[in-house]
Amino acid sequence: MPYKERDIEKQYFTIGEVAAQFNVAPSLIRFWETEFEELRPRKSKKGNRLYTPQDVDIFRTIYHLVKERGYTIPGARDMLKQKGPQLKEKIDVIQSLEKVRKFMVTMKKELDAIGKAQG
Repeated sequence: MPYKERDIEKQYFTIGEVAAQFNVAPSLIRFWETEFEELRPRKSKKGNRLYTPQDVDIFRTIYHLVKERGYTIPGARDMLKQKGPQLKEKIDVIQSLEKVRKFMVTMKKELDAIGKAQG
């Protein structure tokens, strides 16, 4: 049986890593922590914020509602309280479909380039 390397998942992310993942300023993340009670990262002994993958999922949901769907902060807060788990599933489906679409567009461009080269 061949050796299979295990995927190592990070248990904690810094505020800089989360900000880079979503292309936002760390100050926005700190602000949303004050606005959304669901977003409560752990803090190290030094006071640095440590985000779990679950915290990042919550942030992704908030980001989707506020930045992509145009909800106000109170509106996003209400949606999270009413439909939190369902929202995460919908966002996961949307992201999967976006990846498939990106792949299909790339394939179409490659096929078009091949067709032009042969034609």
